[in-house]
Amino acid sequence: MTTETNKPSHAVYHVEGEGKKAYWTKIGAAWSHEDGEGFNIQITCLPMSGRLVVRKPKADENQKGDAR
Repeated sequence: MTTETNKPSHAVYHVEGEGKKAYWTKIGAAWSHEDGEGFNIQITCLPMSGRLVVRKPKADENQKGDAR
């Protein structure tokens, strides 16, 4: 079973705006379930507007600690 002590498989962002003018703020992390059918998600805040986006980290940005 995947636990939150393991490295997260995805980052969670709050996104406001559209396209190139969108502002992304990392607000948490997500861990894939072993069966691939869902996620455990931990966030540090609950946005009142905008949208949540869950993305796999890019290899070069993952080394820097930023997953977008």
